[in-house]
Amino acid sequence: MSIKDITIIITSFKSENSIRECLKYINQECKVINVENSNNEDYKKNIERDYKNVSCILTGENLGYAKANNIGLENTKTKYALILNPDSRLTNKTLDNFFVAIKKKPDFAMIGPGEINFDSNEENIFTNDLKSVKNIKGYAMFLNLKEFENIGYFDENFFIYLEEMDLCKRLIKNGKKIYIDPSIKISHEGGKSHDPSFNFEMELSRNWHWMWSQFYYQKKYNGYFHSLMRIVPRLFSSLFKIILYSLLFNKDKLLVYFYRISGIINAILGKSSWYRPKIKN
Repeated sequence: MSIKDITIIITSFKSENSIRECLKYINQECKVINVENSNNEDYKKNIERDYKNVSCILTGENLGYAKANNIGLENTKTKYALILNPDSRLTNKTLDNFFVAIKKKPDFAMIGPGEINFDSNEENIFTNDLKSVKNIKGYAMFLNLKEFENIGYFDENFFIYLEEMDLCKRLIKNGKKIYIDPSIKISHEGGKSHDPSFNFEMELSRNWHWMWSQFYYQKKYNGYFHSLMRIVPRLFSSLFKIILYSLLFNKDKLLVYFYRISGIINAILGKSSWYRPKIKN
């Protein structure tokens, strides 16, 4: 096994600065597929010019995290893949330690790294033993692609949030193995994938989709009534916050909770995860 047996898939949206920083930490012998959720031809040209190991796929529109990752996986020809967020950084031993791990657990479906605090390099897990788990975080996921042949990849009904939880749940249900290996170190900044100038619009999108995905996930596994009972307290809480921030003339907070309610109502009504950040492609 070698570095040529793995493809790194990075899904992005308005993430050029983060992507370039991320790519600095990836061995240029490793194939990278960057699925960019836009039709930005200049971005594609520049990234592929500056990084010869990167193939950039433009989706033409913002398809979201789940569908864009599926596009990357469907274009992967290697045995293994690493789903990686743009605001994550590999160490010079990350991929080497992954290949050590798969010799120990060749039957794995997914392996997650031991997360490192981005600023201090402090590890969140203090053992180097592989640990069997039911799910891993979505910022970095190593996939053994043959284990997905009869299961599929991400549920494309999710635009963003909980798609990795859903995938892990389906793997476990089908008897597949998921591990965390703390010796595989990847730092993750979190919430820094996009340009800071879009922060507020992305915050509105996060609130809309977090609520929608919560309801959809619960409905998928526990039924409509159970999901409704779980979401109703959040609906009333958001209504209260809207009244409060209206009285306080806090427009930004008012909008955040308005978008939360919109996500909840759309999910309850069975609407798709249609909302997209209002940012020009």
